[in-house]
Amino acid sequence: MTSLVAAGHPATVNAAAELLDRGGNAYDAVVAAGAAASVCEPALTSAGGGGFVLAQPVDEDPVLFDFFVDTPGLGRDVAPDASDLTPITVRFPSADQEFWVGAASIAVPGALPGWLHVHDRLGRLPLPEVFAPAIRLADEGVEVNAFQSSLFALLAPIFTFSAETRATFAPTGAVLTEGDRSVNPPLAAFYHEVAAGRLLHEPGFISAICDGLRAQGSALTRQDMAGYHVIERAPLRIRYRDAVVLTNPGPSLGGRLVAHALDHLGSSPPADRHGDHTHVAGLADALARIAPGSDYPQAVHGTTHVSVTDDAGNVASMTTSNGTGSGVVLPGTGVHTNNIMGEADLHPNGWFTSPPGTRVGSMMAPSILERPGREPVAFGTGGSERIRSALTQFVVDLVDFDMPIADAVAAPRAHVEHGVLQLEPGFASAVVDEVRERYPVNVWGVRDLYFGGLHAVSRSGEHCGDPRRGGSSTTVN
Repeated sequence: MTSLVAAGHPATVNAAAELLDRGGNAYDAVVAAGAAASVCEPALTSAGGGGFVLAQPVDEDPVLFDFFVDTPGLGRDVAPDASDLTPITVRFPSADQEFWVGAASIAVPGALPGWLHVHDRLGRLPLPEVFAPAIRLADEGVEVNAFQSSLFALLAPIFTFSAETRATFAPTGAVLTEGDRSVNPPLAAFYHEVAAGRLLHEPGFISAICDGLRAQGSALTRQDMAGYHVIERAPLRIRYRDAVVLTNPGPSLGGRLVAHALDHLGSSPPADRHGDHTHVAGLADALARIAPGSDYPQAVHGTTHVSVTDDAGNVASMTTSNGTGSGVVLPGTGVHTNNIMGEADLHPNGWFTSPPGTRVGSMMAPSILERPGREPVAFGTGGSERIRSALTQFVVDLVDFDMPIADAVAAPRAHVEHGVLQLEPGFASAVVDEVRERYPVNVWGVRDLYFGGLHAVSRSGEHCGDPRRGGSSTTVN
């Protein structure tokens, strides 16, 4: 049996593959990939963000590790003030959107505690070996590719927000662009200390971090950092026809919405994927049913995914996010922090209304598909509100139409937003015309990162990284 990796950047894939080649297991590899992604995918993830790992160890029950962010402010006498949030405008091709950043937007980071917890529970190799690829990338640098360059340009107001972010992501005054080399020596030094078992257990270090951020308006406290814990949950089990999908349970929303969509689709026989309009119509109906209303927490915007299976049969599926980033770096670490407290979609009841120490909801849903007589498939995606749609369609394409993984990743996607059916190019024109009688339809001219970045592997040997988001994959013999 071979080992396989799929992720959002070739360097992320290579970090995981290096650990597998050294004799590490899927959990060493997924942690190494997460740390590496914080260097080569900095617009999407960070040790200062949060996420989830769905693990299916050989001969053990599957477990969902929840290390998403908490609301800050434990031990504070004064509640955070929304006036401390800084609005910035991000200019997307179709519209401008406002985000809130700065130190006040930082939620209690969970990614690094989560990676360390997963490694402690299930990893095999020493921690210095696990962090070695990320340390090397941060120290020596990684060439910025076209996809990452487009994200730097899009999020330039965030990557140039502070002196620390400018030093790393805009060292010449303009944000990094394709062909530039992105280096982060402070992050390399920080990861080196963490891997050696230092810093995170030192009260003086935590105090310095919190004091430095508080001076900039952050609500993060020493109690927040000391009290943060990774939550182990039983995964949500979704039955769809003769298959089972393991995914992120409540309180997060993404897995539950996928369950609702599959429940609706499973009430009817499979339709023809390519020629029957009832497939697209039924899919649109299902996706419309899971379009959250204004009272739902929705999703963070910068997200990436890693899928790994090793030669022993262990499976890991990890989705992480840094929001759009706060523009603020943890003092002395090179870690760009999240802006989850400034993501309006995640706080429908208003800014800072959740009590300190509350685990924030999320749309992220790392998943594993089990089918009778078939090897498990680890999969997941970034894509904000489109996560639920991409995951649903991937399951349908594998279960109903028995597509190879690469074909299911490449297949055109649909998403319902504000009552409009968004379609990628590739659906038959006759089918689109028929569906248009039931829904307002917007057919895109190109495949786009809007529809997610789904990276998947199967122990059967199939693997694919989604080209919509610069994905990559490999086999490790």
